[in-house]
Amino acid sequence: MIITENWGLVPYKTAWERQTALFDACLAAKKEGRAPCGRLVFCQHPHVYTLGRHGKAANLLLAEEQLRRIHAELFHIDRGGDITYHGPGQLVCYPILDLEAFRLGLKGYVHLLEEGVIRVCASYGIEAGRVAGATGVWIATGTPRERKICAIGVRSSRYVTMHGLALNVNTDLDYFRYIHPCGFVDKGVTSLQQELGRPADMDEVTVRLEEALRRLLAAASGEADLI
Repeated sequence: MIITENWGLVPYKTAWERQTALFDACLAAKKEGRAPCGRLVFCQHPHVYTLGRHGKAANLLLAEEQLRRIHAELFHIDRGGDITYHGPGQLVCYPILDLEAFRLGLKGYVHLLEEGVIRVCASYGIEAGRVAGATGVWIATGTPRERKICAIGVRSSRYVTMHGLALNVNTDLDYFRYIHPCGFVDKGVTSLQQELGRPADMDEVTVRLEEALRRLLAAASGEADLI
């Protein structure tokens, strides 16, 4: 069974601590042979930049004082990937899952997260896809106007996951001007709002993403009751 939680707008540090507690509990359950965990956490964050364990500090283009001026924080965290931005209007999903219970490896799991977002975009009439060598979901793939709509960065231990994806819904894209998003200097970013030409309803997007992920996880595991 997959449990869904919506934490609303929550400071990044608070969400990281809650997420870590759930992750540790899931690992402990697995080691003790208890029922596998399955949880989808949705939230938004105040303005914050996160730098993955292999990220380059130079991809943040602001000094500490400048960060304060734009009311943003920086966290060095334990996920893969480089630097990314989180803020109001961006839908973040943190799946805490035992991948072995869903018959998934890490590569297949990342592909599943991407597919979930691709399906959400398609439900709004937006064609999205993947770019070779660049994790996440992109618009106008294979063209000079390639732009990223969703960043993905995960951590896994004993096939238990944390961190996840960040889908730009009604995000203030100006905040991406202060970084090289995910380490790229030659690609743009976008949002559902920008592609649609109007704001998207955050609750509606959340429901659509949850449904897409549940269906994909059910298909991977062969368990229809996960939908």
